[in-house]
Amino acid sequence: MENYNVIKQRLTKEIKESGYKIKEIALKVGVSPEMITQYCTTDKLPKLDTFAKLCKELDLDANYILGLSD
Repeated sequence: MENYNVIKQRLTKEIKESGYKIKEIALKVGVSPEMITQYCTTDKLPKLDTFAKLCKELDLDANYILGLSD
């Protein structure tokens, strides 16, 4: 459960600091804006393919988001 919290915190932080609006991120990765909001505010995590797209579009290090590196 600890990794889960790290993932949520880091993903939420990076989404908020990306400079993109939720709607723009959603369009880039192919999900609804509500789904992006859910990733930040609920227990829902993105599917693997969506996670990969988020990392690519927001230029994120997947290892960092997953808590495998600092």
